Amino acid sequence: MTKILFVCHGSICRSPMSRYVLQDMVDKMGIAEDFYIDCAAMTYEEIGNPVYPPVRKLLAEKGINTDGYAARHINQSDYREYDYIIGMDAENMRDLRNEFPDDPEDKIYRLLDFTDRPRDIDDPWYTRQFGTCYNDVLNGCKGLLTKLGYEC
Repeated sequence: MTKILFVCHGSICRSPMSRYVLQDMVDKMGIAEDFYIDCAAMTYEEIGNPVYPPVRKLLAEKGINTDGYAARHINQSDYREYDYIIGMDAENMRDLRNEFPDDPEDKIYRLLDFTDRPRDIDDPWYTRQFGTCYNDVLNGCKGLLTKLGYEC
């Protein structure tokens, strides 16, 4: 089983979007039993909060349910528990390197590094570009699955 942890600033926009999009993809591909997917925040400000309403609405329009979600903070045991810890932007990557300075098992990645256009995924909390964020997340998840040997 491949265990994937998506990480962003507060874990109410990009990382839960990534979690639920990837879960939806593996469900539809019939390979869900091969994965455990979760997400976490680098900061404490949104802990316990649900998926941000515009993200929840966008995902619902795609048939993806986020009910029951509550943001949590990343912790040291996550490094042992997960095979991939995937940030969204340079700030997340810096914070992840501070949290897990050595990354001896090469687990830390940026989501769009799995695509042919590596770059940050802008935080839609600030940009209000939820559709753009969704497209970036979808492309990153497809790239991740391709890296893992699955056809998307």
